[in-house]
Amino acid sequence: MSLRLGDIAPDFQAETTQGPISFHEWLGNSWGLLFSHPADFTPVCTTELGKTALLKGEFEKKGVKVIAVSVDDLDSHNRWVPDIEEVNGVKMNFPIIADQDRNVATLYDMIHPNASEKATVRSVFIIGPDKKVKLTLTYPASTGRNFQELLRVIDSLQLTANYSVATPADWQDGDDAIVVPAVSTEDAIAKFPKGVKIVKPYLRYTPQPNK
Repeated sequence: MSLRLGDIAPDFQAETTQGPISFHEWLGNSWGLLFSHPADFTPVCTTELGKTALLKGEFEKKGVKVIAVSVDDLDSHNRWVPDIEEVNGVKMNFPIIADQDRNVATLYDMIHPNASEKATVRSVFIIGPDKKVKLTLTYPASTGRNFQELLRVIDSLQLTANYSVATPADWQDGDDAIVVPAVSTEDAIAKFPKGVKIVKPYLRYTPQPNK
């Protein structure tokens, strides 16, 4: 069974490049980004881990902890890290989970047999402070992820978790948000003092409430 939105993200214990962790305890009250890689010493993964290290400060500003996983062992990860640092001009500053027994890959349904019998696909899980899965994305092994999109999604998830709004197509942090249908126009006018723009009875915009 694959994980669905709203499910509790499975807890696990694992060795990582930054020491052993218990996943839920490691997350604490933070948001989390867990993402998988087909294998160590592979080209696309090397660029992705480097990009994540470069953006770690951006994730931290949003209260997000990042962690990677692949089905290689800790020794392999540690031998790979210098390559990641050299290629991307960055210091590795977040953990990589060693999952040679495929425990995490199985819990999170990261191996898709019709794509590869043994390597994980490029799965992404964004997990809230309540330990529930807020977003899942699955890329093929050949396509590197857009980490600016992941940051954008986190902005949307954090906004919509705290206010009665949704975000429209191509929304960026700072753009107007959409008032959710469950809030009447009368209530919306009272709830959002910055104003409500009515395009259709069911499509109403308001300036981003947390800006």
